[in-house]
Amino acid sequence: MRVLAIGGTGFIGRFAVEALADAGHETIVFHRGSAPQGAAARSITGDRRNLAEHAAELRALAADVVIDFLLATGRQAEQLVEVFRGHTGRIVMLSSCDVYRAAGILHGTEPGEPDNSPITEDSALRNHLHPYPPDAVRKLRAVFPWLEDDYDKIPAERAILSGAVPGTVLRLPMIYGPGDPLHRFYPVIREAEAGRATIAIEQGVAEWRGIRGYVEDVAWAVALAAMDDRAAGRVYNVGDPENFTELEWRRRIAQAAGWAGEFVVTPGETPRQHWVVDGSRIRRELGYRERVDREEALRRTIAWERAHPPAGGAG
Repeated sequence: MRVLAIGGTGFIGRFAVEALADAGHETIVFHRGSAPQGAAARSITGDRRNLAEHAAELRALAADVVIDFLLATGRQAEQLVEVFRGHTGRIVMLSSCDVYRAAGILHGTEPGEPDNSPITEDSALRNHLHPYPPDAVRKLRAVFPWLEDDYDKIPAERAILSGAVPGTVLRLPMIYGPGDPLHRFYPVIREAEAGRATIAIEQGVAEWRGIRGYVEDVAWAVALAAMDDRAAGRVYNVGDPENFTELEWRRRIAQAAGWAGEFVVTPGETPRQHWVVDGSRIRRELGYRERVDREEALRRTIAWERAHPPAGGAG
């Protein structure tokens, strides 16, 4: 199989491209040339924002599957479909669990009462587009340069699933691992290495429950969906089978980092909206399973965070 990976050099893409190559598939990566490419993949240099300018070259590849790691808006998705209509067998889109109504309530952009039942692929989506305030988008762009002002995965999903080209949508969790641009582990590691006997955590934070996933496992889910034609026309949640509370999660990180202290929960509001996601469909239909043991995933992530602390120790 020939796979075209658009933006396949980043946090998730590099692992997915490696997994596809290891499975014996020819992989071509379309990227800006700002990240090194592995020997297993061919490389085409170009900017995702100017995709139409490269249409002839990309169509000529006759890729069986196109994976877009950078798709952020409905406008981009419509262009992607137009470029590859009749020139690929399927498009795989990386979406986010932020499409769900629960995410909008969590971020304060969606009205209504919380619903903390497990989120399946059939759960309600947000009624309001653009899940993050403009200031938050500007800050995120410093970490994710591909992010657009009109970022929203919902209209992008609609275009990919329109039927013009067979499509697959993967709704991803909060992802941790080597290369994490948000350095999700670093604040816990910093606190643990400060030598304190206790670390305070507010009740509202401690009790909040959400979906997470290790980057190499998430990348495997992407590769698996690309390789399996049964994924055509399907939407899949991706993430760990457990939705730990923040306190449980921080304890696991601290323990793996070698800290023997205790977390102390301080008074605070009880969280109203959790982000509990059911990822059983991809396991049931495609046979997805994590490839990296959680303790090993924690170890690899902590080692990377220690070797690559964020600038200024922020995070």
